[in-house]
Formats: sequence, structure tokens, C-alpha cells
Amino acid sequence: MFRTALRNVLAHKARLLMTVLAVMLGVAFVSGTLVFTNTISDALQKSSAKGFDQVDVAVTAKVPEDLGDRIVKTPELTQALLERSAKVPGAASAVGVVSGFTAIADKDGKLVGGGFQSQGGNYWGVKDARYPLAEGRAPSGAGEVVIDSKTAERAGYEVGDTVRISVDGPVLTPRITGIFTTADGNVAAGGSLALFDTATAQHLFGKTGSYDEIDVRAAAGTSQGALKSALDAALPKGQVETVTGKRLADDQAETIAASMSGMKQALLVFAGIALFVGTFIIANTFTMLVAQRTKELALLRAVGASRRQVTRSVLLEAFVVGTVAGVTGLAAGIGIGAGLRSLLGTLGATVPDGPLVVSPGTVGAALGVGVVITMLAAWLPGRRAARIPPVAAMSSVHATASTKSLVLRNTLGALFSAAGVALVLAATTMDGSDGQAPMGFGAVLLIIGVFILTPLLSRPLIAAAAPVLRIFGVAGNLARQNSVRNPRRTAATASALMIGLTLITGMTVMAGSLQQAIDKMASSAIRADYVVSMANGNELSADIDAKLKATAGVTATSPLRNAPGRIGGTTEYLTGVTGSTIGELTDLKVDDGAFKVGGAQVVVDERTAKSHGWKAGSAFTVNYEDGKKQQLTVSGVYEGNELIEGILLDNADLTPHLTDPGDMQVMVKTSGGTSDATKDRLEKALDSNPAIKVQSKQDLSDEIAKTFTLILNMLYGLLAMAVIVAVLGVVNTLAMSVFERSQEIGMLRAIGLDRRSVKRMVRLESLVISLFGAVLGLGLGVFFGWAAGELLGPKMTTYELVLPWGRMALFLVLAAAVGILAALWPARRASRLNMLAAIKSE
Repeated sequence: MFRTALRNVLAHKARLLMTVLAVMLGVAFVSGTLVFTNTISDALQKSSAKGFDQVDVAVTAKVPEDLGDRIVKTPELTQALLERSAKVPGAASAVGVVSGFTAIADKDGKLVGGGFQSQGGNYWGVKDARYPLAEGRAPSGAGEVVIDSKTAERAGYEVGDTVRISVDGPVLTPRITGIFTTADGNVAAGGSLALFDTATAQHLFGKTGSYDEIDVRAAAGTSQGALKSALDAALPKGQVETVTGKRLADDQAETIAASMSGMKQALLVFAGIALFVGTFIIANTFTMLVAQRTKELALLRAVGASRRQVTRSVLLEAFVVGTVAGVTGLAAGIGIGAGLRSLLGTLGATVPDGPLVVSPGTVGAALGVGVVITMLAAWLPGRRAARIPPVAAMSSVHATASTKSLVLRNTLGALFSAAGVALVLAATTMDGSDGQAPMGFGAVLLIIGVFILTPLLSRPLIAAAAPVLRIFGVAGNLARQNSVRNPRRTAATASALMIGLTLITGMTVMAGSLQQAIDKMASSAIRADYVVSMANGNELSADIDAKLKATAGVTATSPLRNAPGRIGGTTEYLTGVTGSTIGELTDLKVDDGAFKVGGAQVVVDERTAKSHGWKAGSAFTVNYEDGKKQQLTVSGVYEGNELIEGILLDNADLTPHLTDPGDMQVMVKTSGGTSDATKDRLEKALDSNPAIKVQSKQDLSDEIAKTFTLILNMLYGLLAMAVIVAVLGVVNTLAMSVFERSQEIGMLRAIGLDRRSVKRMVRLESLVISLFGAVLGLGLGVFFGWAAGELLGPKMTTYELVLPWGRMALFLVLAAAVGILAALWPARRASRLNMLAAIKSE
């Protein structure tokens, strides 16, 4: 039986090629994803481990516990604590570390590196083994800095050049005295690192006389654990925490693995989709292959083969096909992994150096997926063929699916679909996080239910296309009849496109609706012309507001200054604003009272008011971070949103209680409105600081839109894999349909149907099947997009469903193009059949 199965595989190479390609693409996607994520994760983890080679134990300040109405500051790591750590038994040396956000501008004034990864700190000294100098010397004084080699290479800087740097205040222009190499994970991931001498770094980062961390080296013969124990005994209890360098490296490795896990899971989901679609094609292919070999299998039964042996022979064919597809898919996946890493580099992302990682798990997953998926898809056709009585099969009297089996299938499909719809609808009434799992499970049930019902749905939906097909005469009528002749085969082919378009349409509906909601939010909540903020989301220096206020053409400004406050035993974040101008800069809907900010009067968003039971006229006491109290009165309750929310009070009341005031953003109103000239004037007033963003309402909306666009483009690219697999399925189905209808096509040719009409018949059949799948996909996608919007809607008051009619029409056109392109080869093959040979074929 093994030789028979192998002979059958070799005898039908052309027919199985599409199946091998379908499996190979899915396997390549899975193995490529694993190779890419394992390679990047391994390189980053090795890099992070090297970064902690010079740290045996790190000492950090302990975050204070919640003490009711009191706001307790985090203790400082002083110079005295540093000296005390260095004298602990088993310690060889101790150094203080200061760090914070530091923006480096390239020679065009643009920010180098990306936001949160732009870091700065103090250089430990000439013998600083963590940052060995490749060129130049260590920095000394406020006018000198050293930068990492990768930033120097990207920006084109050399020792002796002057560089524009921003920490938290005015732009600095120090001279580069040295360029160092580092294994720092942030730099490896594409960020930048600038180091000053310790005194300068402490001044710039607001840590005069103190440090963010103390790193202690162990003396020879002292373990990290022993040094940690000695430090715990010697340092003030309750004020500091100690962590070994190994634990720090392990924690960062876990963080990197966790961050890569999200990417890996997302990529594997789409690999799974490609395999899911491919499974239909494989099952469809083997069903037709087995159907075409019914007499051959019946003959095997007649000469003594058992049902189990017949099923086993089909599974052996599937095993051979799956193994070939798995091996070739693995090889292609390694290439995909290498290509993705190179692509990141060309897009400007810095990818850490390291070899491609092809783990045994990746190899096992690739071969397992290829073989298991193929054999599972082939098992049912093989079992079905083995159950046909030999005499019936040899006489070609075996029937199609019985009425009982069709009723059972339709009943199961209806139950799955009903359960899926019920779960999705129930999820829309739940809270966002609580409804995610039910909605996801319901969506899976509904897709499975629609797939089961697709044969039933195919007849009425394809019948709706009859008036259009009649325009094409005999070829059109034959195409319609062929499309519904075998509903199960049509359903399996159309389902591949249906799943891909369901996901694409659902994502497009969600992205379009969210984008419009954000546009409405920005236009309705903000009257300001510009919003100024830090590139990394940190606080602006408090003097930024004064600089903007003094700029020509600026008519009103208001900083948004955040600070914690204790109210009734809970911490609430207070937002300080300029009470006299905030009304000109915002347009927040007030549901209760009036929008008045100043003195003891504040406005509160609905969520906060509800949690405390407040309304207009309510009074409460706030405990500021300096320990002082103030009684405030709610003048109004407004509708908050993602841009502005919380308790708004006048900065004149808030700022005196802050030791280090900083602004999350500054809102600006100008006399001339938004224009390139006005924006340029504001940027120059801020010294063209690379760390500061000046954005109009449109810029804010566009920035968020870029995120959606990037995600959508990634999804389109990933789902294209599933669509490619679906195209192969259409080609495969049509090619085999042409083969099994050879006699019929030969008869049609004999009674007068010309070659052009035969081609048209096959192309129209393919077009109808593709559009059938597209219509189902668009319908499900819109439903899922609506449901997801209902789940998110309560969190965004401006959210409403937006149907992207243009893109949906484009998806239909692309589905039609898929159908026409997929039919080119089968149509050409059908038209070239020799009519006499075809009529004689069995």
C-alpha cells in the first residue's frame, strides 16, 4: 500500500502541486515568524546580559507605601549612601548612576532615535568598563558630552563636533569629546545615549547631590548573593532595595521576551489564518483526488484491501505531500525571517547584531504543522472513500451526499451561527475588557457556522447573479450551473476568500470609525490652535509656557500641569490650568453647573464626579504633595475624553504646592490661526528643540492616524498571505473541476461551443465563486466591525460606525480580479482539450 500511495503521488504531480504550495506558504509563515522573533529576542537578550556585566548589585530607592492622606516622597540616594555602599564588606567599588530622557538632534535638527529610547546619563570615569571609549576622551564640564557609536554613525557626528541636545529645559550645544561602544538594550533597539560628567548629569536631570541608582561591584571571591546580603545589612532598612546584576539581566530578558511575545502572537495568528484557509484547500483537493480515483480505490477493495488500508493509503499520500511542503516551507521561512530583519533595517530601525536563530522548536513546528495539517485535511476524504462499496464505486453508482447528511450539516451550521451571533451581541452589552473574550469566541463560532452553511447559502446568492450571467449567453448559464452543481466544493473554495475578507473588512471598519472619533474629539474638545508637548511624553519644563506667551501672535496659553492629590483616602491626579484662558482653549460640554476655574472653584469630569458622588456645588478637601490642605468647590461637571479629563484647577492654587512643577502639554491660541509660518515661529521661540513637538489639531489626528495606518498596512500585508493561499485554492478547484468534466467539455465542444466560450464559461464560474466568498466576507466583516465598535463605544463619546464604502467596493473589485486571474490557466487548459479524446475519457 505504501508503494501504491507513493506511485499515486508521483502520478499526480501537477494536481498536488497547488496543495504543496498552499501548505508550504502556511508553514513558511509560521517558521518565518518563529525565526524572526527568536533571532531578535535572542540578540536583545544577549545584549542586555552584556549591559549588566559591570553590575553585581544595584541599589535603588524604595517606593514608599500608601499612608492614607499623606503623600510621602521617594527617599534620595545621596553621596553619603554611595560612600557607605562602597565600604560594605565584599564590595570592590560603587558608582552612582543618573539617567533620564535626552534628545539628540541630527545635523538637520531632527530627533535621532525614537522618543522613549533617547536616553542620557553620567559617564562613570576613565575606567568606565560599561561604556568603553572607541574614540576621544571622557567628558568634563557642562560643555562636553560623549555619545554612542551607533548614534554617531546614523547622525554623521565625529569627535570635536558640536551637537544640539535637549534634556529638560533650553537646548544645549556641547562639544563631542568621545564616542563609546555599548551593549545597552535601548541603543541596540534603535535609541540613542548621551553621557555627561556626573556633576553635569545631576544638574541636568534634577538630581543634584543624589543618584537614581548605585551600582556596586563585588570584590574577588565574593558572590552577588553574598554582596547583596551585606548591603541589606548595612544600608537603611525601608529606604532602599537591592537587586543582583543577574536578576536585573534576567528581568530585562523577560521584559524583552514579553515584548516580543506580543509581536510573535500577532504574527502567528495570521500564520494560523493562512493555515486555516489552506486546510480548506487541502481537504478540497484530496476530496476531488479521491473522487477521481474512486474506481481505482474500489478495485483495491475488490482484490482484498480493507477499508483501513484504503484510508491509510490516502493518509500516506498526505504524509508525503506534507513532508515535502514542510521541508520547503521551513527553508522559505528561514528566508522570510532573514528578510524581515533586513526590512526593519531598511525602514530605519536598528536591529541588534546576531546570527539567525533556527531552534529545534522551529524545525519541529514547521514539520509538525505541514504534516499534521495535511493529514488531518486528508483523513475525512480517505475515510469517506473507504466506506463506498466496491461494486457501487466500480459501477459509478455511488451517490452524492444524502439528504440526511445535508440536513445534519445545515442544522449544525445554524446552531453554531446562532450561538456565535448570541455571544457577540451579548458581548456588546458588557464592559470593554469583560466582553473581549466572549466576543472573540462568538466570532469564531459564527465564522465556523457560516462556513458549514456556505453550501446552503451558495444556491440563493449565486442565483441572484443569474440575470447578469444571462448577458453572456450559453457560457454564462453553464457557469452558473457549474457553480451550484457541487455546493460543498464551491463552499470550500469561497470560504478561503471569505475568511480573509472578513478580517480585512472588520479591521478597516474599526480603523475608519476610530479615526473619525478621534478627529471629532480633537475638533470638539480643543479650541487651541496648537498643542506643545515632549516627544517622549515626559513633562515639559515649566518655563515653556512663558516662552510661548511671549511669542508674537500668541493670544492665549494654558499649561496642563499634573500632580497627585489625596482626596478621601484615594489618590487623584489633579490637572492645573490657567483659569482665565482655559475657556478660550477648550470646548468641553458641561452637563451640570458652569465651566469656571479659579480660586477654590474647579471643574470635574463625569467619571471622577460619579466615583466620589459629586455634583455642582459639592465641596471636598484635597491634600497636596507638600502636606498642605485646601477645600475646593465643584463649579461644574464636564464630559471628559482621552485628551482632557480629571479635576481641573487653577495653577495659581496648585503650583505653590509642587517642588518641581512640569507640564504635560501647553495649549496655544494664536491670532492668525494655524499656518506653516506660525508653527515655524513657535518652534523657533522654543530654540528649535528636538525634544519638543508643536502640533495642530490636524497634526494630533494625523499622528494617531499613522498608528492605525501602520497597523492596517501590516494587517493587509499579512492577510495577503491568506489571500494568496485562497487564489491557489480557486486555481486548484477549477483545474480539478475541468479535469473531472473533461467528457462534458468535449461534448459541449462537439455540439458547437467554441474555445472562446469554453474559456468564458470557466472564467465566469471562477468570478461567481470569488464574488460569493467576497460578499460573505464583507457582510461578516461589517458585523464584527460594528460589534467591536459597540464594545469600545462607551469609552469614546464621539465614536460612531463608519462604513468605508469606497474600500469595500475596492475589495469586491479585487475579489473579482482574483477570480479572473485564478481562472486563466484552468480556462486555457479547458479550451485546449481534444474533444474526441475528452469524449472517450471516463
